[in-house]
Amino acid sequence: MATTTQKLLDCANARGLVRSVDLAQHGIPRIALTRAVQRGQLERVGRGVYALPGRAVSAHSSLAEVALRVPKGVVCLLSALRLHELTTQAPFEVWLAIDNKAGTPKLDYPPLRIVRFSGAALIGGVEEHVVDGVIVRVTGVAKTVADCFKYRNKIGLDVALEALREAWDAKRMSSDEIWHYAKICRVANVMRPYLESLT
Repeated sequence: MATTTQKLLDCANARGLVRSVDLAQHGIPRIALTRAVQRGQLERVGRGVYALPGRAVSAHSSLAEVALRVPKGVVCLLSALRLHELTTQAPFEVWLAIDNKAGTPKLDYPPLRIVRFSGAALIGGVEEHVVDGVIVRVTGVAKTVADCFKYRNKIGLDVALEALREAWDAKRMSSDEIWHYAKICRVANVMRPYLESLT
């Protein structure tokens, strides 16, 4: 049992967060997880998600938890802006894009704000970032800015304009990139006057 426990702790150390459903692929029985929690070697940080106690947690740890529990979701809009450091907003919910036909994820924590995308709007411009040892799928800078204009009625035009200005001034996107995603999100006409004022 000691080797199984060590294998479990090594997995938690390497990955940051572990899910109980992933243990089988590592040959670790679930009882090892229960015992590790009882001994204080691991702690439950969310439903079915565990970590080493006292681990270093980033400001974006909730994104890692969501990525583990909703692997097909894509962090977007305000949460993506925050990760890219393009806003002063600090959303209390994780903004997550899922496919139009996907079932709504049920998470007790962290709170989710679901938006539904389809086709190129869902898969275009997605990057992978490592947060607390977990791979998080997130919209890239140009795609996030275009999404902000598409959802300006939900997040506010002022937030979309701030994101555009910040990304442009910091040279985090090219005009070709932003036009490409503006067309995918069908907001090219909406964005045109704002983009022309920057160039």
